Amino acid sequence: MNESMEFRGAGDWPRLGVGVGLRSDHYETILRDRPPMDWFEAISENFMDSHGRPLEVLEQVRRRYPVVLHGVSLSIGSTDPLDRRYLERLKGLADRIQPAWVSDHLCWTGVEGENLHDLLPLPFTEGALRHVAERVEQVQTFLGRPILLENVSTYVTCRDSTMPEWTFLTEVARRSGCGILLDLNNIYVNAVNHRFDPIAYLDGVEGARVGQFHLAGHTHRGAFLFDTHSTPVIEAVWALYREGLKRWGPVSTLIEWDEDIPPFERLAEEARTARTIQQTLCPNPICGNSNAG
Repeated sequence: MNESMEFRGAGDWPRLGVGVGLRSDHYETILRDRPPMDWFEAISENFMDSHGRPLEVLEQVRRRYPVVLHGVSLSIGSTDPLDRRYLERLKGLADRIQPAWVSDHLCWTGVEGENLHDLLPLPFTEGALRHVAERVEQVQTFLGRPILLENVSTYVTCRDSTMPEWTFLTEVARRSGCGILLDLNNIYVNAVNHRFDPIAYLDGVEGARVGQFHLAGHTHRGAFLFDTHSTPVIEAVWALYREGLKRWGPVSTLIEWDEDIPPFERLAEEARTARTIQQTLCPNPICGNSNAG
């Protein structure tokens, strides 16, 4: 681990409460009504090359609320060299917006310079682990800040994998010094698709590394679950959320809803449900055992 990149435990990442994604469908409502939302998460790529209204909206939102940047194209697991131009644009946006943190996905998104516009799974092997951890260190050094990496939903497994997903995720964080963005919906989707116990996943994660939760809905496709972010959070995912809060306290939580986007008030209702659960289980901001797992 790069010694200049100080490790941030779960209690060190800002406790922002419950937020929602900043989507163009809701720009007018957010700017006009200034809704009582704790924070917003902005997709990095939607603002990195914009010098018009999207960036203007993001800057206005940032003046009123905490904001985090969440990317989909870092491709940290690719065998391609890190895209320096992409990192320069990301750093420029982060320096301008000063987000609470920057995050992306533990996956690869392209090869030979071609972006496949999907979050593709990695083999959970020692070689892949070394490769990813080294690249995370390089990214954090370049950005001048630690990042969070998110577990992704998957629909196939690699026969060469030698460890479970939760071990791989935790080891990447340990070796690189990054944090974990724990997507609880993705854990549930993968648990059903690959037939494992989602509680075993929580047991295997080092809670001190967890800086954020994602909650979302998915679609049942008969033989498998598909992570669509197009429906409300189901009870089984709320149950995982309660379990995570009991273990690690009031970790900053985001409601994702990216397809069939409802009116803002419906999204805010989902956030209020999460906030009620969080405040009920964690009335004390230092509740939870951040060293669990």
